[in-house]
Amino acid sequence: MNPPLTFRHSLRVRYGETDQMGTFYHARALDWFECARSEFIRHHLGMSYAELEGAGLFLPVIEAHLQLLGRARYDDLLTIDATLEMPGRARLRFDMHVSLHPRGTPVVRGYTVHAFVDGQGRPIRPPAWFLDRLHQAAARLQAPSPENPLP
Repeated sequence: MNPPLTFRHSLRVRYGETDQMGTFYHARALDWFECARSEFIRHHLGMSYAELEGAGLFLPVIEAHLQLLGRARYDDLLTIDATLEMPGRARLRFDMHVSLHPRGTPVVRGYTVHAFVDGQGRPIRPPAWFLDRLHQAAARLQAPSPENPLP
């Protein structure tokens, strides 16, 4: 995939995501990452995560990393930028950058790494249909459009 696929998702910090100090509880960042991943898949692959699983493909998290950079409080609007990489033949990596909107102040940076597995949890190679959808999404980004006149 060239250029890398990206997706921007927005959400608000919910009251239950904050701690006694009035800022988001650090583990909530992983929930935010999951929201952005699900919407990334829906946007770029044209299917929900549930449909992905219905097709027999599961993407369990096998590694996660968070770097806490700032505070986010109840009702703050966040922007999550998700970028997909394929660091190997049977893994996906989503790099995430969470910031306060509209200022752009960094809140969290991190990533999750996912294995491709079947319904029984056995490792598999990415199915051809999945790779085709990724390549089609990347091709759409490179195609000329009124917003992006140069490929």
